[in-house]
Amino acid sequence: MRGASPEPLRTDDYRHRSTRLPGEFALWLLLLVLPAYSHDAGVSSSEISVNGRVVAIEINALARDYEKAAGVRISEKGSGSVNAVALAVMAPALLNYVRSHAQVLADDVLCEADEGKARPADTHVMVTLVWTCPNSGALRYRLSLFQDVDPSTQHLVSLKTKDDKREFALDKNTPELALSGGAPSNFQVAGHFLAAGIEHIFLGYDHIAFLIAIILWTSRLWPVVKAVTAFTFAHSITLSLAALDVVRIPSAIIEPAIAASIVYVAAENFTTREAGKRWREAFIFGLLHGFGFASALEDLGLPRGKLITALAAFNGGVEIGQVVIVATAFGLLSAADRWQISGASGPVRSPALVHAVSFAIFLLGSYWFVSRTIAS
Repeated sequence: MRGASPEPLRTDDYRHRSTRLPGEFALWLLLLVLPAYSHDAGVSSSEISVNGRVVAIEINALARDYEKAAGVRISEKGSGSVNAVALAVMAPALLNYVRSHAQVLADDVLCEADEGKARPADTHVMVTLVWTCPNSGALRYRLSLFQDVDPSTQHLVSLKTKDDKREFALDKNTPELALSGGAPSNFQVAGHFLAAGIEHIFLGYDHIAFLIAIILWTSRLWPVVKAVTAFTFAHSITLSLAALDVVRIPSAIIEPAIAASIVYVAAENFTTREAGKRWREAFIFGLLHGFGFASALEDLGLPRGKLITALAAFNGGVEIGQVVIVATAFGLLSAADRWQISGASGPVRSPALVHAVSFAIFLLGSYWFVSRTIAS
């Protein structure tokens, strides 16, 4: 994000045709396929204790996650609290699901798990399993819990050994954890968090909607570069401050504020076609979005010993994702421009296209704002 610029194109003298354009269809499709949510990954956790060749694991997860994944009914409808009687009845099915999605191996040999126990903990279920492993082979923990119903789910792991205690995060990109041997290298940490950053921006539909709304009137490359660079610089500041525990703002405030920023920039597209100065808004609102990125980063479980590596890699992943998204959107907009009647200095942007896409983004932002306000 960070070429000589193409020949300047006018954005203040627009003409358009009444027919829909291929570029407009593509942008509508891009917005319509986005689900009406942003961060929807379930987060569970494991406490792992390794004693020789015996591995004890306590898994903590929401009862409703088990209901979706294992097809059991164990929680009360309104409160979500676990019904102890229902859990006792459904425990075998629930434990079978856990044993098939959480495994301990010695090299490639599956360790033997006990029957396990499941107990209620308010809206959560605590599952305890003990694996006994062969006398040889490196031990590792393999997990795919809830990924069959939510591929973006995150699982935090606290690993306690005879010598120390370390924190890790598992997901579909990193489904395994070594239980014997040294801590992950800087390269491994960087690779994991780089992939997580890329995935997060592609699943962060609110951030995508904001960026598209900001560049809709922009028909020249330089204003796009300025806006995206300002957004990047701003969210990098607040992401770092939050990750380092310098500044903290509750997500109950940040998430509705992010939605409000989307509504604002989408609505502004109906009142102004000024593209050159929108980098200022990108910077101001980018500060808000940075706190949203920080919340996702926290869910991944930051390794405190390699905090800077993880933070830099995650931020780098977000930037890579942003470049791909903005380049694609700008390419579609430029393609749509070429279908317009040319102005004095070249192709022009269709107001109908900008207004249609802005209206869709406005509706999405309004929905997110209402749902996040109610949820908070």
